[in-house]
Amino acid sequence: MADQQAPDVKLPDPVELSRAMTRIAEQSQRLVTDFLSRQAADGAAPAANPDPMGVGHAFLEMTARMMADPAKLMKAQMTLWQDYLTLWQRTTQRLLGQEAEPVITPAKDDRRFKDSAWDENTLFDFIKQSYLLSARWMQSTVNEVEGLDDHTSRKVDFYTRQFVDAMAPSNFVMTNPEVLRTTIETGGENLVKGLEHLLKDLERGKGELRISMTDYDAFQVGKNIAVTPGKVVFQTDLMQLIQYTPTTKDVAKRPLMIVPPWINKYYILDLREKNSFVKWAVDQGHTVFVLSWVNPDERLAKKTFEDYMFEGVLAALDAITKQTGEKDVNAIGYCLGGTLLGSTLAYMAAKGDDRIVSATYFTTMLDFAEAGELSVFIDEEQLNYIEGQMNEKGYLDGAKMATTFNMMRANDLIWSFVVNNYLLGKDPFPFDLLYWNSDSTRMPAAMHSFYLRNMYQRNLLREPGGITLGGVPIDLRTVKLPTFFLSTREDHIAPWKSTYQGTQLFSGPIKFVLSASGHIAGVVNPPAAEKYCYWTNDKLPKASDDWFKGAQQTPGSWWPEWQRWVAGFANGTVPARDPAKGKLKVLDEAPGSYVKERIV
Repeated sequence: MADQQAPDVKLPDPVELSRAMTRIAEQSQRLVTDFLSRQAADGAAPAANPDPMGVGHAFLEMTARMMADPAKLMKAQMTLWQDYLTLWQRTTQRLLGQEAEPVITPAKDDRRFKDSAWDENTLFDFIKQSYLLSARWMQSTVNEVEGLDDHTSRKVDFYTRQFVDAMAPSNFVMTNPEVLRTTIETGGENLVKGLEHLLKDLERGKGELRISMTDYDAFQVGKNIAVTPGKVVFQTDLMQLIQYTPTTKDVAKRPLMIVPPWINKYYILDLREKNSFVKWAVDQGHTVFVLSWVNPDERLAKKTFEDYMFEGVLAALDAITKQTGEKDVNAIGYCLGGTLLGSTLAYMAAKGDDRIVSATYFTTMLDFAEAGELSVFIDEEQLNYIEGQMNEKGYLDGAKMATTFNMMRANDLIWSFVVNNYLLGKDPFPFDLLYWNSDSTRMPAAMHSFYLRNMYQRNLLREPGGITLGGVPIDLRTVKLPTFFLSTREDHIAPWKSTYQGTQLFSGPIKFVLSASGHIAGVVNPPAAEKYCYWTNDKLPKASDDWFKGAQQTPGSWWPEWQRWVAGFANGTVPARDPAKGKLKVLDEAPGSYVKERIV
């Protein structure tokens, strides 16, 4: 093994260190004082449930099942010891200067061990491999426990992975070679700066740790993000309707209405000019309207799912007709916005309302039988806990929702920032997508409880008459209009095999397209980027696996595929529509005021 030049050792400057520690002490004292003041203002809280998510009970049941089969457990233990023995032998070979194949290697997309020292230094290679062996053993042992119901099994598996990810050697100073090297080179300045970052994040979260994912000062909504020109032409308590300024001489006669989710803000579809789906759709000749949902507080606690239908989608349809003179639209729904769109279409079908001519669904679940890892958080115990939290404030704190989503990709969205910000002492990198990801929204208590219980827990939306909106029992099978489904293969929020089941619920002609990548990157994939690929198949067998077996792969973005499809419902062309010259009064410049309301 080639000798490596030792890094220069920098001794800490005692004056600078003293100043830094003084700042840290003052900031810590202020944080503690503020925390105690808030506790006093809240009064004596009742004894909290030490395990509101029911994790301990799930692991207790798993342990009991595991111990019921000691022979299987012993076999797993022996396998682990054999792996460790092999690792010891091969590590010894390397220490003696011989070549030795690794016993286990990280997954190709595992960025925790990208530093060359994890491979080149025998000690750190041993630490890395021993961790990977233990992680594999722990997860496989838990996965192979028999007798657990599906929900308990998923919960145990999910939280085992959380523990395994948290215990990675990359997350600790003494077992991360990059952190050790940086500490030596900077005389410990990285750890001092990391502590300052930690305290700043605690202060930003008012006592709760809100890990900074990006430079929040680098972006401002309406200035360098969400900047496609347009006007707010209508609003209700729940949404502002934005009409975008045309860029073509003529436009499709039939307008395009986009219904984004209200779990996150709409501008995921309008981040920057180069990756804005909104701008691209405008450039294709669509008159684009987007619903920008309000970030609700306790005043909107009683707003229901059907309120989002009446004051959102249906109110927007009325406004678009008044603004353009057109009686119908093409519509897009994204994630929860798609769930609302599908529900609204079933309501409209019952009412004989045909103002939506075609519907497109981005990563939308309508059948929640296979809800993926989000189902881990949906059981009676956890729903009661969530509802208790919402009843106190009138809404679910957006930060708690964001934490749930981040846990699904903990290494990328939690621990990588712990290492970067707190151990290496680096400032977060400015990144528009992570700024959006951190721009959380609240959920009104009544709406969110209805959504979680009736759709995630009971899966009633797929049942004819299972859900009633506006006094009307709805049935998705009555929806007969042309439909385009866009799902993403690596989606951890709306698994594509779950979204595919929506194709079996509607009665009209359906096109299903599967994009590579995940819930965001697979959707926000402009053609100019020349990234990823997508799959199409004109047939719609009942099983998603059968659909994929017969699918054809096409390189690049799915956006042009959708445009070719939706162009068939354009209803001709008309001169471009200036939003300032419509029938509705302009209330504000895009992106409007609702989207600018931040929690933190």
